[in-house]
Amino acid sequence: MGQLCTVTKKTGSAKDEGSTKDSSFEKEFVETHNTYRRKHGAPPLTLSRDLCKSAQSWADHLLSVKKMEHSETDEGENIYYAWSSAPKKLTGKEAVDSWYSEIKDYDFSKPGPSMDTGHFTQVVWKSSEEVGVGLATDGNTVFVVGQYSPAGNITTVEYFENNVLPAVG
Repeated sequence: MGQLCTVTKKTGSAKDEGSTKDSSFEKEFVETHNTYRRKHGAPPLTLSRDLCKSAQSWADHLLSVKKMEHSETDEGENIYYAWSSAPKKLTGKEAVDSWYSEIKDYDFSKPGPSMDTGHFTQVVWKSSEEVGVGLATDGNTVFVVGQYSPAGNITTVEYFENNVLPAVG
């Protein structure tokens, strides 16, 4: 995790074979986002086919170069990476859970950008309305790309105060 909101890396657990996602992966990906967003008073995201196309293209690229880097999109973007020698099916929930787990490092009393919490803040960013997802794997290496519109993580304290709210209930 070298850059703000760039990459979540997981090694040693099994991952999916095949380089495409199915509708159940997409559905679980969006539902997991919206479960977390509800906790933070953020409206639900809707799945965007255009963002899915862009995210899939970027996930395919990352797999082909085996390198983690952001695309040149103006959208928000989270990237999840995993490698395993024992492939299995990746769920749409795993990447989102990993990104959301950064909440443990977010200080709601001092809102703002952080290298350690950029994935979490994008997941719950209140003004984001749409999400797209791409999944690419060769059976051992897997990349999941989430793209968000409008983008989150606008780097002023005021934007974070208005878009990254503490969990309620």
